[in-house]
Amino acid sequence: MSQLVKFLFDGLPVRGLLVRLTADWRDLLRRREGDAAFGPEVRALLGEMSAAAVLMQANIKFNGALVLQVFGDGPVKLAVAEAQPDLSFRAMAKVTGPVPAGARLEALLNVHGRGRCAITLDPRDRLPGQQPYQGVVPLHGDRRESLQDIASVLEHYMLQSEQLDTRLVLAADEQVAAGLLIQRMPAEGAGNLEAALRNEDGIGITEGFNRIAMLAATLTREELLALEPERVLHRLFWQETVRLLDALHPRFECRCSRERVRAMLVGLGRDESDSLIAERGEVDVGCDFCGLHYRFDAVDIGELFTPGRDQPPASSSRH
Repeated sequence: MSQLVKFLFDGLPVRGLLVRLTADWRDLLRRREGDAAFGPEVRALLGEMSAAAVLMQANIKFNGALVLQVFGDGPVKLAVAEAQPDLSFRAMAKVTGPVPAGARLEALLNVHGRGRCAITLDPRDRLPGQQPYQGVVPLHGDRRESLQDIASVLEHYMLQSEQLDTRLVLAADEQVAAGLLIQRMPAEGAGNLEAALRNEDGIGITEGFNRIAMLAATLTREELLALEPERVLHRLFWQETVRLLDALHPRFECRCSRERVRAMLVGLGRDESDSLIAERGEVDVGCDFCGLHYRFDAVDIGELFTPGRDQPPASSSRH
């Protein structure tokens, strides 16, 4: 079962989260079997993004969707990972060209330096006129150097947008997508200066975070993928007093449905829907997140646009 563990360090203004997506990550990959564009480099990217999205959602406890996107000018035009308040997640990628073997972030999305990362917070219950919040940063650092992985991009994003020191370690393969997040907790109140925020041993905010972040940076990709959360924390922080909070269980879940596709076709209009039927014999809408296909024949479309009639479930969707 996939697992997310939150933890605190006694006496230090530092918090952490560790996630392992296991069977749920494999379920997501299984739905894209046979997709030639979904090679190991793209899978690794989406696995790291899925782990990161779940970590960030659990960290901020946002009542709505957290959507992590990267887009640019490489063979991967767009990659998206989404996490809901209950930590259900999904991910997709649009690949338009050959992906070099072993390609990292720059070769995937930032070939000419035009790649971007966007984080969108879409409230579950929007007020009238309310728009989702979105922050966008380039896939390079302050000195224009290309950032080499999603972890570096998100560390840079958090420092620029939230002024919070963050350390991220991410990894993914065919079996597991995992991540560790360490973050300095924000000071509360204008009078909380660094000198006043010291524990009983005289350790301040910056010093405490830097020590924990340095320990976190020693975690290898192999350890993150292979070890259970408790073993990872013991391996890294055995000299610290770590307080574990209740474990949570992320899961893969796609929110697509036949009803949503029906609403989309209604918005498209009768003429456009009929033209698709005339051209192809049916309307076939595939979900980029889970690979499920929703198919509508001429009878389905006729019922969809019949005035005054309910819209009963028509021919069932299928892969």
